[in-house]
Amino acid sequence: MRRKNPARILIVFVVLAIAVVGLFFYISNRQKAIADGKVAQMTPVQEVLSRNLETNYPPTPKEVLKFYSEITRCYYGEEYTDEELVKLANLSRKLFDDELVANQSESDYLSALKFDIQSWKNDKKVISSYSVSSSTDVQEYSYGGFEWAQLYCIYSVRMGTNVAPVQEHFIMRKDAKGHWKILGWELVKPGDENG
Repeated sequence: MRRKNPARILIVFVVLAIAVVGLFFYISNRQKAIADGKVAQMTPVQEVLSRNLETNYPPTPKEVLKFYSEITRCYYGEEYTDEELVKLANLSRKLFDDELVANQSESDYLSALKFDIQSWKNDKKVISSYSVSSSTDVQEYSYGGFEWAQLYCIYSVRMGTNVAPVQEHFIMRKDAKGHWKILGWELVKPGDENG
């Protein structure tokens, strides 16, 4: 039977003690940095902009509409720079069907968007939240060699202390890559049979 070398045992204990002390200092300093606010929190706009649609495209019509609605909520309810607005606009156009994108140049889209956002700011309106159709309410069908989807989103628009629901009907079409793209949408008027 081999005898245990006391020097080897001592070295193991010293290494373990150093590891435990190092871990303790790491955790305590990290918690202190969080408490001091040194760990930067991403704004909702930065969170939206961090999504890479090339590698992480929403897989369903509902998820596409949720992401588009999150972008829209940023337009009409968050603070952002001009550069971030351009990035948000470009991101939303990536969710649009090629046919919809072809109807308006990038600069025309951005100009119209800026005008609309300024109008909302003048009226002191913001989108405070949204609710997308449940998965069971998404109507998917095939027509003309394409796969289509119809669904709804209700936006809560706050103006001062008043909150009003605004419902929109969205049409999507699946592209050649299998991605659902927004082809168009329309406001659902109160009393509309479809809404």
